[in-house]
Amino acid sequence: MSTSSQLRDFLASRRAALTPEDVGLPGSLAPRRLTGLRREEVAILAGVSVDYYTKLEQGRATNVSEQVLEAIERALRLDELERKHLRSLLHPSSVHTPRPPSTPAKARPAVLAMIHAMDVPAVIHGSHLEVLGINAGAKALLADFESMAAKDRNMARWMFLNPRAKIVYLNWDQIAPQMVAILRAAAVTGVHNDVLEKLVGELTVASPDFARFWSDYRLFEHTHGVKRFFNEAVGELKLNYETLALPGDRGQTVVVYSADRGSPSEEKLGLLASWNAPQRVIADIDGQSRPSKP
Repeated sequence: MSTSSQLRDFLASRRAALTPEDVGLPGSLAPRRLTGLRREEVAILAGVSVDYYTKLEQGRATNVSEQVLEAIERALRLDELERKHLRSLLHPSSVHTPRPPSTPAKARPAVLAMIHAMDVPAVIHGSHLEVLGINAGAKALLADFESMAAKDRNMARWMFLNPRAKIVYLNWDQIAPQMVAILRAAAVTGVHNDVLEKLVGELTVASPDFARFWSDYRLFEHTHGVKRFFNEAVGELKLNYETLALPGDRGQTVVVYSADRGSPSEEKLGLLASWNAPQRVIADIDGQSRPSKP
């Protein structure tokens, strides 16, 4: 997709997400053909001509001033991530865009050892939501990604193509669009990325839900928050998640799940951990090996 097409789709999606009432404009008495703000309404809010805004949305405007750009960002109520994305679309050459690696991403052995030493669920993600590592707790909470074929070890693919995801995630309708928005944010302007394009193409064809969320053109950065899970053995869990970036590791992150101290979810998480802890072999004093209790 060209940069001008991305710019048009992005700005049109931000217009569609707002109503006149949202931005303090009078509502229209006549029914609208399309939802959201019209181009002329954005132009009024930004203090520019309709012709100029139309050229900007179509990628035909040049030398957009900082003042005008900030006015349009305010008019469309863009958040910080969306502002950065808009600027990357307008000035792709000014954004540092390293080409994606030609070889599949791998987690460093030290990072794998770290998550396997944790008593709480932890997952190593690649920049395109690949599952590069997962510990026993996360396998019990989510799925055993290590037993899947290599191409299936991806959270977005599992979220939209595996029916079990809707059982595991009690708020699937909230989390699934975020997954798509993470992939949208990973699509770096001006850089051809075969891996991401193939993943998006496959999921767009295979999942109407993914296609709908992708067309919404939302952006999301996975940082921290709360998610609700279901496990057949312990029931519902309400867990906090924290995303830890791994500098220098191709956009890899570690996502760690934990429960509030003293909460029912903490007890349930402890039960899952004890039931799914890998057995360790220790030696008796007579030299015979036996499994230790987890």
